[in-house]
Amino acid sequence: MPDLPPKSDLRLGVNIDHVATVRNARGGAYPDPIRAAKLAEEAGADGITAHLREDRRHITDADIDGLMAALSVPLNFEMAATDEMQAIALRHKPHAVCIVPEKREERTTEGGLEVARDANRLSHFIAPLRAAGCRVSIFIAADKAQIEAAHRIGAEVIELHTGAYCDHHAAGDFAARDAELAALQDMARFAHELGLEVHAGHGLTYDTVGPIAAIPELKELNIGHFLIGEAVFRGLTPAVQEMRRLMDLARTGAAT
Repeated sequence: MPDLPPKSDLRLGVNIDHVATVRNARGGAYPDPIRAAKLAEEAGADGITAHLREDRRHITDADIDGLMAALSVPLNFEMAATDEMQAIALRHKPHAVCIVPEKREERTTEGGLEVARDANRLSHFIAPLRAAGCRVSIFIAADKAQIEAAHRIGAEVIELHTGAYCDHHAAGDFAARDAELAALQDMARFAHELGLEVHAGHGLTYDTVGPIAAIPELKELNIGHFLIGEAVFRGLTPAVQEMRRLMDLARTGAAT
């Protein structure tokens, strides 16, 4: 491991959904996502993210029970804006609730939440969560209208969807990648000026995290699928440590 840069103020949330995906492929109890969450915490994660989907394709209700009991760092509970998920969140009262779009047929979350056209319903939906003490985050594209709507309905945090930026990078379309990065930078600044706390995530890898981590308004990155995949080759602890190192390097401008 290279010399570590100074620890930055940018938090790392590790999403452990796909440990549960591997477990569920065989229908047993292994690998245990709660064990993965604890390892990530020990490796330097500042929080754990878990998405309880309607179809329970990876994280289960029992996993959420176990995470709430086991974690010393905050749990970011990702969920769709449904009555069922609201009731679960209100029962557990996690540190943070991130509202995401969800379609049963998608492989993973495909885009940001449409807030502007559903503002009235979402405003009423998040009010009890905020009253219960949960920090409410809205997962959205880097779009001014969506950010304004998230602010208007009372969200405290937005999480900017970095999937398009990462997809363009993977495809070698660097002009489109750089345009998307510029939009993320502009919209992070705009949201910060509105008083929102700004997070980002989706699809980030060692190759793509640096320019995102360098955006000064960002307070947290949530990264999962890549880290769980990388853990197959190097182990979860060094996988998380390397992501933490790259984030801090980009944030502080420290030399390797």
